[in-house]
Amino acid sequence: MGLYFDDLAVGATYHAGPITMERDRIVSFASEFDPQPMHVDEAAASAGPLGGLIASGWHTACVTMRLLIDGACPKLAGGAVGAGVESMAWPTPVRPGDVLSAQSEILELRASRSRPDRGLMKLRTTTTRQDGAVVQTITAVIMVPREIPAAP
Repeated sequence: MGLYFDDLAVGATYHAGPITMERDRIVSFASEFDPQPMHVDEAAASAGPLGGLIASGWHTACVTMRLLIDGACPKLAGGAVGAGVESMAWPTPVRPGDVLSAQSEILELRASRSRPDRGLMKLRTTTTRQDGAVVQTITAVIMVPREIPAAP
């Protein structure tokens, strides 16, 4: 059973993790989806401006999504249906062996005026590594169903 729009509260926080970023998975993901030297070639990455192999930001985003489903987002009725991303940043690179966790906070709840069966939740998620450094921030809008009262 998941939560409905009216079950949620602004300011509520959620946490999940850890997930360890393994070298082979970093290279495998990047080889398929983001095959740039800093993600797939240790020698080239070591000679580059970041000084070593790093995960693709999109890999970090996918791991963050997993953390959201694992508990860094409220368990919503019908699942987390994205309605848009307001901002996304990767301020610190993720390296092999880093251990990631995520924390989210509900920033805003807004009932839909045109669709009374749903509302919108603005959620800010911060993904950090083991030393507390922020590796990703994302502010997203998520569609949340409203519970429809049973007919009398």
